[in-house]
Amino acid sequence: MDWIYILDIVGTLVFAISGILTAIDSKFDVVGASIIGMVTAVGGGTLRDMLIGQTPVGWMTDLNYLWTIVAALLLSYLFKNRILKLRKSMFFFDTIGIGLFTILGLQKTLSVGLEPPIAILMGIVSAVFGGIIRDVLTNEVPLIFRKEIYASACLAGGLVFLALEQISGISTLNMLISMLTVVVIRYLSVRNNWSLKLPVR
Repeated sequence: MDWIYILDIVGTLVFAISGILTAIDSKFDVVGASIIGMVTAVGGGTLRDMLIGQTPVGWMTDLNYLWTIVAALLLSYLFKNRILKLRKSMFFFDTIGIGLFTILGLQKTLSVGLEPPIAILMGIVSAVFGGIIRDVLTNEVPLIFRKEIYASACLAGGLVFLALEQISGISTLNMLISMLTVVVIRYLSVRNNWSLKLPVR
């Protein structure tokens, strides 16, 4: 089991927990919460795979993703208060998750022969569309449409990865640097309240 796969599972767990906690706060029952957790965790990757014609979609060929979502459901209900105390840690893993999902989605799209601009778009879809679906279903304004820098961090990470692939043959190192780019931009933007919001006159 390689480190990329482990990070992918951890990212799926964190995304699922964030979706389930959102559903609990919105007074969903356990069935509704499990559905929200699932679409948050695998919705982006599912949409990407369908768009690029890769079926069955990724999580359908590996039951570990479903078991991870089940684990997230149990953890969210049994340890909700403890998890909420770890918001900073959850934010950190969520940020790593969007960085990882961006690069994995980009790589998968390139592997089917699509052009780099499309690959970057699919990387962003992989990272953020699960959260968009979660927010829409729970009647929230999606984070990507608010002032926070979110998808833009994924875009920067994707561009860095494509640039590094042209000058370095060490894909693992390229992935790490690109993921770190997403993490740093996302972290600094939240810490310093950066945004791309245009001033309104």
